[in-house]
Amino acid sequence: MPDRSPELQHFIEVAGRAFADRAPQGAAQASVRAVFAALEVPAPADPTPGRRRAVCDWLDPVTDPEGVSDPLLAELCGAFRAVEPALTWRQRPGPAPGANAQYREGHANAMIAGPSGLEPRDDVWLGVSLLGPEVRYPDHDHPPEETYLVLTPGRFFQDGTGWFEPGPGGSFYNRPGILHAMAAGASPLLALWALRSETG
Repeated sequence: MPDRSPELQHFIEVAGRAFADRAPQGAAQASVRAVFAALEVPAPADPTPGRRRAVCDWLDPVTDPEGVSDPLLAELCGAFRAVEPALTWRQRPGPAPGANAQYREGHANAMIAGPSGLEPRDDVWLGVSLLGPEVRYPDHDHPPEETYLVLTPGRFFQDGTGWFEPGPGGSFYNRPGILHAMAAGASPLLALWALRSETG
């Protein structure tokens, strides 16, 4: 079995507890259980050094555990800060319907486990999105179901529901193929997402 760094193992354990604690009942809980059960088996790590984008300057203030009153989220922020230097932050490729002018340079995504991730794998994806203040992410959809765990203020959109604000520690589920988006207000938005590539 491949070795997994202590930092990544700790982050996955804490993220698993946080998602299980905050995800809505039903499909989200089932999806989260499947994702983190799969992550109990490590995959070979990508040795490529981590790389930040300019927008990542917002990470340090929004992940400071001292500024988080929720104990579980504070622990998660601390675990994330330990693994973050190894992550490669990327811009979303392709068209950006609905996004605003600040979007292109004002966002970054990092895959922790999944395609092109710190731990490349195809069965599940665990990643993070960062939006700078006043950035509106594009409308998009994808086949895998997805559960979000939100670490900061911010707004989210689902087709048929409209815009809503989960708040720090909030969690919600995107069924396969649903159109969705997100937007930061006056402060940055940071959210984790967990997807499994096969449902059933």
